[in-house]
Amino acid sequence: MNNEVITDIGQITQDWLNSVLIDSGVLVTDSVKDFDIKISGSENARIAKIRLQYKPGTTGTLPASLLLKMCAGDSTIVGSSEVNYYTRDYIHLVNRPIPTCYHARYAENPRRYHILMEDLSATHRPNWQTQPTLAYGCGVAQALATLHAHWWGTEKLQAIGASVPSQTEIERYVAHVKAGLLPMLEQVKNEIDTSWQSVLVDVFQYHPAKMIERTKNSFGFTLIHGDVNPGNILSPFNGEGKIYLIDRQPFDWSLTTWLGVSDIAYMMVHWWEPDLRRQLEIPILQEYYATLVRNSVSNYDWEQLMNDYKLTAIQSLYVATQWCVLEEDRRKMRWVWFPQLCKSMTAFFDLHCSKLLTD
Repeated sequence: MNNEVITDIGQITQDWLNSVLIDSGVLVTDSVKDFDIKISGSENARIAKIRLQYKPGTTGTLPASLLLKMCAGDSTIVGSSEVNYYTRDYIHLVNRPIPTCYHARYAENPRRYHILMEDLSATHRPNWQTQPTLAYGCGVAQALATLHAHWWGTEKLQAIGASVPSQTEIERYVAHVKAGLLPMLEQVKNEIDTSWQSVLVDVFQYHPAKMIERTKNSFGFTLIHGDVNPGNILSPFNGEGKIYLIDRQPFDWSLTTWLGVSDIAYMMVHWWEPDLRRQLEIPILQEYYATLVRNSVSNYDWEQLMNDYKLTAIQSLYVATQWCVLEEDRRKMRWVWFPQLCKSMTAFFDLHCSKLLTD
């Protein structure tokens, strides 16, 4: 039973909970007496919050509740990446900024998986309603740099069969996103400055070649999270303590190995208001760089990091464009992608990214 993927709460039993908690070292003696389940959902998963009661005399590190994430959807949006995130990629990283995983399984045909992890809801919150501060941004930068340093460089990446992306992989990524460009431009033609249209066309004409060119120098590449949105960052309620990063769920067309600083750009450029980003981005990037150095990253200087930040900041335009590939997303998610487009264009001009495209 422990090898089965849980796709329905009917599969959750006392025997299963006892077995996985014993295997993970949580239970030492005796067992779970009872449990109850509360179900919630997200775009790509169902979440079961499992509250546990233990028999008298039970010993061990006993969690009061657990979260079971169940993904069994469209084969284009689920793969083994998230299971690997919790159970393989950082399992040997001390003080990793990732919730403890007690059990996880992935199956390929059809694609589906589950992850049983610690429930942090009593101490931490997602950050959809949080106004970013320097302390918050630096905390996330430290967490990301700690993860990035763990797989920094081609030699480390090879240990898990990863590598710097090839031209084919980059072209596949761009081709998927570019399908949304013309529909997006048509949708916003009367709401944006006319110069933006030519800028966006130029980005898709020249930026992919710059991405491919950048891969000729392997310094700066690592496993990335790829979706550092405010909901995937868990901060402590009291403002002090550990930040956690959750939900690494790349699409089949995503770049899973890329420039580490792209995660910082993703966090700030198309989520934060421009004035706040302008105020905080340099000190946050400095903290990210300092944390890389503290984690033994070398042969990567500040000037290269800033150039990489600008290169990957342009990809926030891709994020907005990707929402426009499908007509339904273009219509229903306009409230997300249009502000992202505006913030990303502002960053493009702030950072003088047109110079990067033409150099």
